[in-house]
Amino acid sequence: MAHSKNFKIFNGSGSPNLIKTVCAYLDGQETHVEITHFSDGEIHVQISENVRGTDVFIVNSTRPPVNDNLMELLIMIDAARRASANRVTAVLPYFGYARQDRKDRPRVAITAKLVSNLLVAAGADRVLTVDLHCGQIQGFFDIPLDHLSAEIVFADQLNAMEIPDLTVVSPDVGSVRRTVDFAERIDCPMAIVDKRRAKANESEVMNVIGEVKDRNVLIFDDMIDTGGTLVNAAQAIMDRGALSVRACATHGVLSGPAVERIKDSVLKKVWLTDTIPLSKEAEATGKFRVLSIAPLIGEAIRRIHQEESVSSLFR
Repeated sequence: MAHSKNFKIFNGSGSPNLIKTVCAYLDGQETHVEITHFSDGEIHVQISENVRGTDVFIVNSTRPPVNDNLMELLIMIDAARRASANRVTAVLPYFGYARQDRKDRPRVAITAKLVSNLLVAAGADRVLTVDLHCGQIQGFFDIPLDHLSAEIVFADQLNAMEIPDLTVVSPDVGSVRRTVDFAERIDCPMAIVDKRRAKANESEVMNVIGEVKDRNVLIFDDMIDTGGTLVNAAQAIMDRGALSVRACATHGVLSGPAVERIKDSVLKKVWLTDTIPLSKEAEATGKFRVLSIAPLIGEAIRRIHQEESVSSLFR
């Protein structure tokens, strides 16, 4: 399907393994794109096949190095547009800069809006992404955006495990809506960790709202960056009498001391998706397990191409 007359998939450097699984789901191969760099770091892109009049999907997570992968995506969009593609859909399994979605301090940028403007200016007709840090970012785009959720992937895993006395915990107040939806999907109670953040990438757990004593707890979040929030929340939950603590998050950014923190923490297991490749260091800890989001992305791509409903994937 990926090489049909009106349908082609490009892959950037940010999603090297994910694209292979997506194309396998669609029973096809990715369209070859030559990506090179000048000696000063400038990115050069050349599409190796004719894309005139085709429906083009460009897959690239804006994962670390965020700026390089974002720029690469923008250049690929521009190349496809200038090659007379009929429609260009930017597929961002992980949408970088999503945490900068509002002006919470004087004289700061709303960078999530800036990135949305850049994607549109580059020539994207549509965006497909997974678990934005804040759902309201969808409103930053003046083009159609399809917002996928990894809830269904995690729910299938947990339902198969049948963990007894399970409680789902939101790691902060801002994630409550997402956690409520997930708890309802797997039919279990929920609790909330109330935290106070002094500055970026640092947090202090203040209280746990809800019953976690004698329960197996699952912390549910959209991403893990430095791991401080997750590890502090897990310890606070265990201190309040939980039997065990596991976690799942769509995006495993795992920057700085995250892997070491989680390895030494009370967390029993952490599930991630493959929106961001897992490092060998993280694999070696034995605490992480990756669930593939590729079938969900592949099915969304198929439905967008065939003008079918994407929202019905989650019913």
